[in-house]
Amino acid sequence: MGDDSEWIKLSIDQKCEHKLWKARVNGYEEALKLFQKIEDEKSPEWSKYLGLIKKFVTDSNAVAQLKGLEAALAYVENAHVAGKTTGEVISGVVNKVFNQPKARAKELGIDICLMYIEIEKGEPVQEELLKGLDNKNPKIIVACIETLRKALSEFGSKIISLKPIIKVLPKLFESREKAVRDEAKLLAVEIYRWIRDALRPPLQNINSVQLKELEEEWVNLPPAAPKQTRFLRSQQELKAKFEQQQAAGGDADGGGDDGDEVVPQVDAYELLEAVEILSKLPKDFYDKIEAKKWQERKEALEAVEMLVKNPRLEAGDYADLVKVLKKVVGKDTNVMLVALAAKCLAGLATGLRKKFGQYAGQVVPTILEKFKEKKPQVVQALQEAIDAIFLTTTLQNISEDILAVMDNKNPTIKQQTSLFIARSFRHCTPSTLPRSLLKPFCAALLKHINDSAPEVRDAAFEALGTALKVAGEKAVNPFLADVDKLKLDRIKECAEKVELAYGKNTGGAADKKECRPAAGKTTVLSGAAGDKDTKDTSAKSGPLKKAPAAKSGGPPKKSKPAAAAGAGGAGTKGKKGSETKEILEPELSIEVCEERASAVLPASCIQQLDSGNWKERLACMEEFQKAVELMERSEMPCQALVRMLAKKPGWKETNFQVMQMKLHIVALIAQKGNFSKTSAQVVLDGLVDKIGDVKCGSNAKEAMTAIAEACLLPWTAEQVMSMAFSQKNPKNQSETLNWLSNAIKEFGFSGLNVKAFISNVKTALAATNPAVRTAAITLLGVMYLYVGPPLRMFFEDEKPALLSQIDVEFEKMQGQTAPAPTRGTSRHSGGSGDDGEERDEQEDIGNDVVDLLPRTDISDKITAELVSKIGDKNWKIRKEGLDEVTSIINDAKFIQPNIGELPAALKCRLNDSNKILVQQTLSILQQLAMAMGPNIRQHVKNLGIPIITVLGDSKNNVRAAALATVNAWTEQTGMKEWLEGEDLSEELKKENPFLRQELLGWLADKLPTLRSVPSDLLLCVPHLYSCLEDRNGDVRKKAQDALPFFMMHLGFEKMAKATGKLKPTSKDQVLAMLEKAKAIMPAKPAVPAKASSKVVGGAAPAKFQSASAPAEDSGSSTMEPKPDPKKAKAGGAASKAKGAQGKKIPSKPNLKEDDDKSGPIFIIVPNGKEQRMKDEKGLKVLKWNFTTPRDEYIEQLKTQMSSCVARWVQDEMFHTDFQHHNKALAVMVEHLESEKDGVISCLDLILKWLTLRFFDTNTSVLMKALEYLKLLFTLLSQEEYHLTENEASSFIPYLILKVGESKDVIRKDVRAILNRMCLIYPASKMFTFIMEGTKSKNSKQRAECLEELGCLVESYGMNVCQPTPGKALKEMAIHIGDRDNTVRNAALNTIVTVYNVHGDQVFKLIGNLSEKDMSMLEERIKRAAKRPAAAPARQAEEKPQRAQSTNANASMLRKGPAEDMSSKLKIMYRTYRIQARNMSGHSETTHTVPREFQLDLDEIENDNGTVRCEMPALVQHKLDDIFEPVLIPEPKIRAVSPHFDDMHSNTASTINFVISQVASGDINTSIQALAQIDEVLRQEDKAEAMSGHIDQFLIATFMQLRLIYNTHMADEKLDKDEIVKLYSCIIGNMISLFQMESLAREASTGVLKDLMHGLITLMLDSRVEDLEEGQQVIRSVNLLVVKVLEKSDQTNILSALLVLLQDSLLATASSPKFSELVMKCLWRMVRLLPETINSINLDRILLDIHIFMKVFPKEKLKQCKSEFPIRTLKTLLHTLCKLKGPKILDHLTMIENKNESELEAHLCRVMKHSMDQTGSKTDKETEKGASRIDEKSSKAKVNDFLAEIFKKIGSKENTKEGLAELYEYKKKYSDADIEPFLKNSSQFFQSYVERGLRLIEMEREGKGRIPSSTGISPQTEVTCLPTSTNTVSSSMGNTNGEEVGPSVYLERLKILRQRCGLDNAKQEDRPPLTSLLSKPATPTVASSTDMLHSKLSQLRESREHYQHLDLDSNQTHSSGIGTTTSSSSSTAANIDDLKKRLERIKSSRK
Repeated sequence: MGDDSEWIKLSIDQKCEHKLWKARVNGYEEALKLFQKIEDEKSPEWSKYLGLIKKFVTDSNAVAQLKGLEAALAYVENAHVAGKTTGEVISGVVNKVFNQPKARAKELGIDICLMYIEIEKGEPVQEELLKGLDNKNPKIIVACIETLRKALSEFGSKIISLKPIIKVLPKLFESREKAVRDEAKLLAVEIYRWIRDALRPPLQNINSVQLKELEEEWVNLPPAAPKQTRFLRSQQELKAKFEQQQAAGGDADGGGDDGDEVVPQVDAYELLEAVEILSKLPKDFYDKIEAKKWQERKEALEAVEMLVKNPRLEAGDYADLVKVLKKVVGKDTNVMLVALAAKCLAGLATGLRKKFGQYAGQVVPTILEKFKEKKPQVVQALQEAIDAIFLTTTLQNISEDILAVMDNKNPTIKQQTSLFIARSFRHCTPSTLPRSLLKPFCAALLKHINDSAPEVRDAAFEALGTALKVAGEKAVNPFLADVDKLKLDRIKECAEKVELAYGKNTGGAADKKECRPAAGKTTVLSGAAGDKDTKDTSAKSGPLKKAPAAKSGGPPKKSKPAAAAGAGGAGTKGKKGSETKEILEPELSIEVCEERASAVLPASCIQQLDSGNWKERLACMEEFQKAVELMERSEMPCQALVRMLAKKPGWKETNFQVMQMKLHIVALIAQKGNFSKTSAQVVLDGLVDKIGDVKCGSNAKEAMTAIAEACLLPWTAEQVMSMAFSQKNPKNQSETLNWLSNAIKEFGFSGLNVKAFISNVKTALAATNPAVRTAAITLLGVMYLYVGPPLRMFFEDEKPALLSQIDVEFEKMQGQTAPAPTRGTSRHSGGSGDDGEERDEQEDIGNDVVDLLPRTDISDKITAELVSKIGDKNWKIRKEGLDEVTSIINDAKFIQPNIGELPAALKCRLNDSNKILVQQTLSILQQLAMAMGPNIRQHVKNLGIPIITVLGDSKNNVRAAALATVNAWTEQTGMKEWLEGEDLSEELKKENPFLRQELLGWLADKLPTLRSVPSDLLLCVPHLYSCLEDRNGDVRKKAQDALPFFMMHLGFEKMAKATGKLKPTSKDQVLAMLEKAKAIMPAKPAVPAKASSKVVGGAAPAKFQSASAPAEDSGSSTMEPKPDPKKAKAGGAASKAKGAQGKKIPSKPNLKEDDDKSGPIFIIVPNGKEQRMKDEKGLKVLKWNFTTPRDEYIEQLKTQMSSCVARWVQDEMFHTDFQHHNKALAVMVEHLESEKDGVISCLDLILKWLTLRFFDTNTSVLMKALEYLKLLFTLLSQEEYHLTENEASSFIPYLILKVGESKDVIRKDVRAILNRMCLIYPASKMFTFIMEGTKSKNSKQRAECLEELGCLVESYGMNVCQPTPGKALKEMAIHIGDRDNTVRNAALNTIVTVYNVHGDQVFKLIGNLSEKDMSMLEERIKRAAKRPAAAPARQAEEKPQRAQSTNANASMLRKGPAEDMSSKLKIMYRTYRIQARNMSGHSETTHTVPREFQLDLDEIENDNGTVRCEMPALVQHKLDDIFEPVLIPEPKIRAVSPHFDDMHSNTASTINFVISQVASGDINTSIQALAQIDEVLRQEDKAEAMSGHIDQFLIATFMQLRLIYNTHMADEKLDKDEIVKLYSCIIGNMISLFQMESLAREASTGVLKDLMHGLITLMLDSRVEDLEEGQQVIRSVNLLVVKVLEKSDQTNILSALLVLLQDSLLATASSPKFSELVMKCLWRMVRLLPETINSINLDRILLDIHIFMKVFPKEKLKQCKSEFPIRTLKTLLHTLCKLKGPKILDHLTMIENKNESELEAHLCRVMKHSMDQTGSKTDKETEKGASRIDEKSSKAKVNDFLAEIFKKIGSKENTKEGLAELYEYKKKYSDADIEPFLKNSSQFFQSYVERGLRLIEMEREGKGRIPSSTGISPQTEVTCLPTSTNTVSSSMGNTNGEEVGPSVYLERLKILRQRCGLDNAKQEDRPPLTSLLSKPATPTVASSTDMLHSKLSQLRESREHYQHLDLDSNQTHSSGIGTTTSSSSSTAANIDDLKKRLERIKSSRK
């Protein structure tokens, strides 16, 4: 019992986990008390229970479980951390609580679920409950449904998302369990309460009885909207409000509001499943719809009608379907079918909603035109269709089409169009019906209200009434100014009857309030109200959602702003009444004027006005002036006063003083009175007349300015201009233009009628008077400030001289900002009722100018023929089509938005397989955007989004073009269209890394410039999150960059909420990123930017500025409340102007850029770089050497750049603002690939400029610069470029400064760049610079530099240490005593690295170290040795980026199909080397592995040939000892050989070692190694020693070939004779090797493939040809290739060639020549097949052919440029079939799936064909003709004839003649077989004949050199070597250059043998080598990589073996050569002897 109660002492949490149920019950009870007691919800106590809560609810004991549930409920309610447990606890509740029999358990379970929802965890709860509905246990299902119902009832449909629930409802109604069905019914009723009829469509298919029951229940529900009764933690205010209402007995109004808020949220459409219908269309639909019989067409349409009845359709490409339906509506003669097609269109539009928007533009004009039909059912169908279509697009988008139809002559069309406009307006709100749209619509409708047809008039009244109701009187009245009262009343009457779609009169709000001085504020409020309304409704109303118009002023053309703007600006402090009177001030008669004037002026004044004495007149004017100055504004009769002034003599006044006074008074009246346009009309004529007057001109201008302020500049300017140009005085004209230039600067540009000006300006430009022309050009300059580049378009047809003057003026204005207006603002903002309109005016300017351009309609040029051309199968015809489109657009310049079928045609070309056409299409689309202007926005959905898809292209230049195109479009359209709808999120969803990074980069660019975005942006967020975790690093980076900008628009809360759907791990990561982004989130661009457009007079609308500030800024989304106009008073103007300027400074220079950005950015100046270097050497310019860059350096660089860098790029590069540097870098990156030569020619300048960036403080520039450098050096290494000393010394030291940067990521980048540099600049020279860097004061820099030095030594060996290893190590060792710990560590690590490479010698080289430092070093070395794993680990840590970068570059360096090979090899070499090093560290004996035994393959690959080995050349002793095992004294060893294995391994290790030296970076080392191997190969009895090493030897050889090709050949300093010597050694060796069939057959496929690749590359290397001996080398290679083909294992070589051919055809970098040669080799193999067929493993060959045909199906092969590949393949297969017959089909065993390629089918075809044909027919398939000769000549004759020819060839004299005859003969009988004559001759004779024939062929056909398949290169000089021996021996001299023959070596060998006590018996007596060395079986290795692996492991074993030897045994090792002797004394002697010889060798080398 005691044990039982032990638990009482435990803590609560331990009790809760106890195995005794009583203990747990007690624990749960105490936990409950505890949870209720803890007051702080964030107390740490809560966290203890996080893991336990799930156990609380899933307790297996029923009693305990109840207590646990109570405790869990308390926990969830009170703990802050409870949310983390949601998933597991709810799943526990669902599975373990809901199935309990106790009702209390279920209740508690439901409570827990609801509590989780209350703490904001609704989504996971709902997810778990929905999962529960799939449970097999009906109890659980019922409980889950009940929980969902309760949750919905309490929390409402806003929190519980209904869509997923409604999805599963029908399934629940089908359940077999009655309880489930009943519960489902209750849930359906509850859902109905919230969303009413939206629930009907999803449930329409359930059982009719159930539906009926539901209907009954639904009817009984109370009509009042339900309310939320339980609230989330974040909704506490709502809760409080609700409780107050409850207390007050429920507030009806509040309820109404709530209902409003909730009900529209759920849209039935959203609850439906989308149906895919395109695939369900009848197969013959498109044929039927074109059929002649109307019945067939009807059938086709009925099929579509059935499909579109689905209420929601899946998005897809409906373009074709819409096209045919449109055709039926427009062209079909049968009206019944027209109605049917219209119904189909309506169904499509309803089902697709916004996704149909892209087709709307195509269909609307057709439907409107079709309204001419009278039949009611047709009209009704068309109305339904067009109404449905309207909801899918915006009024803005289709306004052009509607307005075009309004002028139609047919009254029915006019009537129906007006009715459609009325219906459309009902769906609008004030914000979606801006002034810019109202204006053209009202203008068109006003024409209709005077129409002769009553139905047209009625429809127009209804439309205008609707507009009045929607937009409010304030917006519409200005357009109705000229309508008489009767009609106006009729319009108002219609307005009252109108019921809006949104049920509220949104527009009226502002009208009802009196617009007193606070009008500004009122406007703001009403704007805001309208705004909120728009937002809410647009969010909730699904189909009805009308997006706010993106930018006002699309189509409408501007008429005179006079009528509209109605600026009676001086209205009595803005009272509405007076203002209206002002606008319409009637013209007063002269009597009335006199009467009014006399009331305010002294009588004497009036009398003297027309006095004859000028003094009296002057006195009169003075009085007049006084009177005016004292008058109150309200009582000043302006018109009367100005009429008095105009009275005789009026403006003809002759006395200038009087005139000056008069003009001054006019100015005063205009300033002080309520000056109307009527008054202005009286005086302006006189003012213009006097403006050119020398004395009065300035007063006239002052008066004009005052009038302009009173009557608004647009009107005044227009009047003045027309007056000035209607008279002849040039002085007046030029002064008027000057006044206007000035006025525009003072007033801003808003509302000016550009078109009217332009015609006047053109007149002025044509004037004879130069002053007028100059003034006109100045005015244009001012206009340019506001309008931007489009202004020039109006003058393109002027004379070139004039145009150049205009350009010069525009040039001056470049980069200037339009000044902030100083006049004309304060008065109107004070309270002019036109305020809103004026705003719009401003926003319109930009569009205005573009709208004034005469646009051409090109739709008639887009013919069906052109469209089919663009879609043709032949790419050339497609290109022609695109060219035509380009020229059509070019000719038209500006086009209308109607472009017929063009969009669909171009869209298809965007995914053309031919990338050139894709790029051409993109440039057409860019052109289109410019030509169409803002109207292009209606094509965004159908053409713009596909451009975004192109951003996913794998080609860099295509992506760049696509991005440029998208930017060109957004410049015209703004961003709103792009962000609306799901299109963008669909693009982002695609898992294409290119698409993602480009798209995110683009969004990151654009989003920060927008002030508001459509809510659809939220749809992109889930995909943005998946991008944050994308596999591709660039995508992740771009996603992180874009994050803050998404957040800026959507807010942190929405973004955080969107993480709910992520996996827990992802969620945490994303949330962390969101927090980071929140910290750096920029503020939205301030609204004042909008106000500033008013202040700055629409400061050059952003659209014309640059892409960086998209047009959005010039007043896009009207969602923002309008700014308080009061604030825009002149006082505030300055600060805002700053804002505006800030925005514009960067963008202004771009105006010019657009024109000349097209060219290259780097101009190639011949010898420019060399000249600059000379100048620097000759000290003509400053040497690039400084601690910080002084101005003179920067200036110098600037001048040097001016000649070779595009001007606009240079401006960016030397701008003061860092953002411009970023831009410059972006441009440089963009042009890097396309302008390689330019970059290389300016490389020194680019690097110098980048060094300047290293001194900038801005991190973003630095990061970008480093990014660019990485790309730059990658490119340079691909181009095999080598940095010059000058470039290196002016760049590397500054780069090394950045290694010490504090930011990790920068250091990492710099290290990566340093690594890449080693590929284009010798590592040894880099070493010196980095060594300099270790002397820095910055400890980080010192440490990093030391670490880098270690990496260099590790990668390139000791030879990099400069000036000598000793000095370098001493320098490094100094840092062991550094005061900084990281530097000390780095120094120690580096020296340990060197120790690992160089062994104990390090201590010698370091010299004396202090005791402390020495002990640290020894300790570190010991540690490194003890832990073998440490080295690789350190390695990995130390240089992760080095491994990557070298691999990347290695694979780039090798331009061939085996691209990825080198990187694999490198990784293997590296791991091998690390392991080897561990071994050496591990060995306790003093024997470290000699340096020369380390196969330093990195050095082989990367050595630039500048490094010379300092290793002694051990030629002699190695050579002698290599044969040691062959010559073992017989008696003793044969009897018993305990060390037999040792011996074997020693021979092997010696050979391994020599082979490893073949691949050495040092040419001499390599040549000597080759000489030794050649020595072995040439003596057949010894050659066997190579057996088992063939692959290894071939790998080393082709690595050496690659090294020569990539490195030595490119190294200018190397003597090319050295290279030729090396080549001939290699080729000689190989020829020797491949003469021995037994050895040649050991070469495996992978190795042969690489070898052939190397040899063919060498044959094609034009650099070799240029060498003196080059031709000889190439001939020898030809010969070698033939040998390889003949002697290798035939299966392996055939297989290798097939793989090589496949790779070369796949590799784009590979030249066609390469593939051709591979095929010629294959042909040769085919010719050998009859002899070799039986030795070939056919199964393997057929497998290879199968793989080849899988990769290259016939179609693909046929597309190849040459027909050779397909011919080669056919020939090979045909020959195999011919030789094997039907048996060939038995050899397909290795192919798993034969259907993957056409191989089997092809073989069967060939078999069948050959069966059908008799054997005697000649076979044309085989390449040069098979062995049958034409029947004409009998066999005997032929043989004699040929014998004669061969005789001639054999004789010295007639050899040429014989060859010529043979050539003629072969030409005549192409299938003649000369093989039998050649068979008996020697190989040399055969090749001689073949070469001779080839030569003759060359001469006759005059071709260039093509290395032939016969392996003999046709040269005019035929001097092939009879045997390979000469080749080799000629190039194998000893070090003094004398010839060394084999006899010399044999002689020395004898002497040595005697010394060692071995007899010199003849070789023959010895047992063959094979019996001594067990020859390993030839491995069939797949590739040379695996091969290498196995070789490396052999090497490693031999090395281990070597290290662990027991020195006391009589087996002694010296330099890795084992000699076995019988007595220890001779051993010692032998060692001494060898030592002496080594010393001698060393000294001779030195």
